[in-house]
Amino acid sequence: MSQKKKNLYLLMGANFLVSISMTMIMPFLSLYIETFGNFSQDSVQRWSGYIFGVTFLAAFLVSPLWGKIGDRHGFKPILIFTSLGLSISLFLMGQVSSVSHLFFLRIFMGIVTGFVGVSNAFIARQTPREDSGRVLGTLQLGSVTGMLFGPLIGGYLADVFGFQQTFYISSASLLVVFFLVVFVLKDTVSHTATSKKSEKVPNTISYILHIRVLLMMMVATSMVQIANFSLQPLLALYVKELAPHTNNIALLSGLAFSATGFGNLIMTRRWGILGDQHGYEKIIGYLLLGSALAVIPLAFINSMTLFIFLRFLFGIVIGGLIPLTTAYIRLASPVSIQGEVLGYNQSARFLGNVIGPVIGGELASLFNISFVFYFTAFMFILTYGLLRLSIRSDRKRNIELH
Repeated sequence: MSQKKKNLYLLMGANFLVSISMTMIMPFLSLYIETFGNFSQDSVQRWSGYIFGVTFLAAFLVSPLWGKIGDRHGFKPILIFTSLGLSISLFLMGQVSSVSHLFFLRIFMGIVTGFVGVSNAFIARQTPREDSGRVLGTLQLGSVTGMLFGPLIGGYLADVFGFQQTFYISSASLLVVFFLVVFVLKDTVSHTATSKKSEKVPNTISYILHIRVLLMMMVATSMVQIANFSLQPLLALYVKELAPHTNNIALLSGLAFSATGFGNLIMTRRWGILGDQHGYEKIIGYLLLGSALAVIPLAFINSMTLFIFLRFLFGIVIGGLIPLTTAYIRLASPVSIQGEVLGYNQSARFLGNVIGPVIGGELASLFNISFVFYFTAFMFILTYGLLRLSIRSDRKRNIELH
């Protein structure tokens, strides 16, 4: 097996462990806060929101910096640092005795949450452009699978071993990632040549604004996360509306949430291959429209079984957007600033993670939960329209990327 394939499969496995470790703690985070003292329910809910969101906010601010450092000095050192940093942060979370300490450790976790994004940049740089969609789709299987099973495994471990031991188990799995990256991962690309070229490249933000399609890819990336996270805090409430007489609200909510992940898992790699064959812009456009069509029926159905099935179909369609937008950015960016541009794309993802729950909660309180689906569909259609306009604008300015 070539070193490039070893790197791909190693980082796919590493992304699985990173994603599963970071999501294992989510089911019991609010319960963990309750162990620090006698808090009111409102206080627990408020702190849960702060502690959940601050990690993504910190990651949103820091992601471009990791990409910029990687462009200049290579991505492997960052993968080493972030995997070790995540392991330390989770270990210390098992040691804290106050909500404020947990809050600051979640900030630190956000700062070192660059592993998955940097692994995309690492693999993208070693991959021929014509294979980017397929390879990045394969890489994403690791993080998708981890996010799918992480909450289920975390909830089980917390019940069996307790909260603290679950943090320690998560930390240990990330320590495995650290050693794999240190001793097995090999960088196949020299960064000395690319760093010398960096002086000839315009300012990264100016470049992104100049290539309007590139900017719209980041908007699409953010839209995927907004669509996923806008319903997350409302899912149990909506399931309760669909199945008012059931005693298994948590289980049905978990199935509905996981159904999207299973859809991602099935089609992510296939969408990447289709993008390589037919063009990333074209397939991304189809997927944006398909996502709108898939999400609209969720607003007016009254069957729990149908809701789970439609969430699965939505996952199939939306699962191609992340690897294809990443592949397009790989195509559109000069090698010397590729990591930084991918870092801004990762920031767009984290921005969606932050604002999605806020938008979903506000719209549901002003109107109803069904309105959230209509809004999400509208945003997908709007993103598609803006993408078409940006393609036309770039072509008028004789900007063509192949």
